[in-house]
Amino acid sequence: MSVIVTDTGFAPAPLVSSVTLDQIAAHQGALDLTHTDDPVAVEPYLPDLSLIRISFPAFSDGRAFTIARRLRMLGYMGELRAIGPVISDQYAMARRVGFDSVEIPDDLAARQPAEQWVFRADWQAHNYQARLRA
Repeated sequence: MSVIVTDTGFAPAPLVSSVTLDQIAAHQGALDLTHTDDPVAVEPYLPDLSLIRISFPAFSDGRAFTIARRLRMLGYMGELRAIGPVISDQYAMARRVGFDSVEIPDDLAARQPAEQWVFRADWQAHNYQARLRA
């Protein structure tokens, strides 16, 4: 099982019927991307997708952050969810690049309780780049 993290805390992860990029023609609104998939390949399908989940193979692999940002720049307006061993310290960055939620394994949720994630939920207040530009 897994847990969905949002700005308000934890919720149980619902079952999602999704397809991978090579099966995208048969999607029913949900797509799973790997950290190596090209987001440009998804562009024609973006208006019809309501959920895109991007996998993080490890917390130290940040390529999924780039994919999320590129999908938002391509105009994707649906829910964007990081999935995998993302840590609470990365939550602000995940929100900043366009993720709406993070899906983490139960064992990670036990080690990093909801309070640690909610503490970082005010992700816009901790944007040092915006402060430097001001």
